[in-house]
Amino acid sequence: MRLLHFWASHRGELASLFVQHATLVVISTSAAIIVGVPMGIVAARAPRAGRWLLGLVNVAQTIPSLALLGFLLPLPIFGGLGTRTALLTLSIYALLPILRTTMTGIQQVDRAVVEAGVAMGMTGRQLLWLVELPLALPSIVGGIRLATVIGIATATIAAAIGAGGLGEYIFRGLSMADTTTILAGAIPSAVFAIAADALLGWAGRRLSTARIATSMALRAGGVAVVMLAIASGVAYARAGRDTIVVGSKNFTEQVILGELVAQRLEHEGLHVDRRLNLGGTFICDRALRAGELDVYVEYTGTAVTAVFHQDVPRDRQLAFARTRELYAPSGVTVGEPLGFNNTFTMFVRGEDARRLGLHTIDDLRPVMSGWTAGFGYEFLQRDDGFPGLAARYGLQFRGTPRAMDLSLIYRALAARQVDVIAGDATSALVAPLDLAPLADNRHYFPPYDAVPVVRTAAMLQHPEMRRALVALAGSVSDAEMRTLNAAVDVEHRDVKAVVREFLGYDGGHE
Repeated sequence: MRLLHFWASHRGELASLFVQHATLVVISTSAAIIVGVPMGIVAARAPRAGRWLLGLVNVAQTIPSLALLGFLLPLPIFGGLGTRTALLTLSIYALLPILRTTMTGIQQVDRAVVEAGVAMGMTGRQLLWLVELPLALPSIVGGIRLATVIGIATATIAAAIGAGGLGEYIFRGLSMADTTTILAGAIPSAVFAIAADALLGWAGRRLSTARIATSMALRAGGVAVVMLAIASGVAYARAGRDTIVVGSKNFTEQVILGELVAQRLEHEGLHVDRRLNLGGTFICDRALRAGELDVYVEYTGTAVTAVFHQDVPRDRQLAFARTRELYAPSGVTVGEPLGFNNTFTMFVRGEDARRLGLHTIDDLRPVMSGWTAGFGYEFLQRDDGFPGLAARYGLQFRGTPRAMDLSLIYRALAARQVDVIAGDATSALVAPLDLAPLADNRHYFPPYDAVPVVRTAAMLQHPEMRRALVALAGSVSDAEMRTLNAAVDVEHRDVKAVVREFLGYDGGHE
């Protein structure tokens, strides 16, 4: 019932995400057909070249999808945040089945039929269009069918780089540990895959029993595929014009802050494109510098240490000033702090803290050799993360610390999958899961005041942005941020509704 209610209350957003998802699949599969079918023809007629082509495409197919997205992100023309990188990735994954089935279908055409065509005086081109491709068409459709199903499943990953689609619900649900939201994206994606597979299967059967005028259909279909890809690409390009692109990292608090900025900008009359739940600090920072994001909320300590790899002052005002100074040369303006300091905090289970008398990080030293640590992916690598923490406190836990998504780490601690974690001071799960914070008695962690980082060019072009960000300055206290996080993480309320209520856009005061 919760899932049905979710779909009903989000039907407009669900329809929009489905259209985005379908468009990604249609464009990428169309591109794979345009490239893969000619490659398959070459591979069938020139076996030596075919082995090289298959080997090259096979190598690309073995790269994990998230790794391929990360590899393509920094490329100047084909990469970047959003649909361009997602489309290229999906096209690469769709290429192999289309190439292979085209090659196999042509190679399996009865040689007697080909020889009969030659005896009738057909040219090589006529043999291809009138004999080989029509007879190979059911095999080619089978490859397109497989590529489409792969594309529908893989397109869910595209949400990690702001390309939209049903994966947004899946990533949103993971960040909230909410099964309903995960299923809200996963089930429509699965139904879409089954429906597309059935439709293409029916088309393949029809083509296998009605081959009259198939060559004309192939020519017309090729033109249609090209036109559809172009039209869809133009639609995507138009959708991004004259909008403010708001991003966020991939955990609940960041999604809330991204929505907070987005709604405040919309209140100023600006059109906003939300790119929430992106991969993390480094993806957001790279996208901002590349002009693919206009604003997202960063933390002062994270900016100075993880982005610029410098020592951060322990004083909050000095840390803020240093953050502004470092961003300025790259054309990025740092807005006034939102009001709360979300510093890293080490947590253990409350019962362990009470039983063993654990109050500070130093208190971990007697038990650390028998305990397993769990940290977010970024924390294991950042300059202000685990390597520096271990050096400062002399920590050495049992085995290698387990890496997992930050949104899952609190529940992993409560479920005894790990024994100590690094989390957020403003997390709403601390009290409900009975987790105990440990004091940073050696003052390792710097201040992490939440601040909007904005492309200066975008702010100059849209003065309304400055008014919106000034209105948000100092508007969110530590307690209010915990309350907002709890509304989403614990009560499983909709992020947009929670933010509207906080801003007073549901009929309350502003």
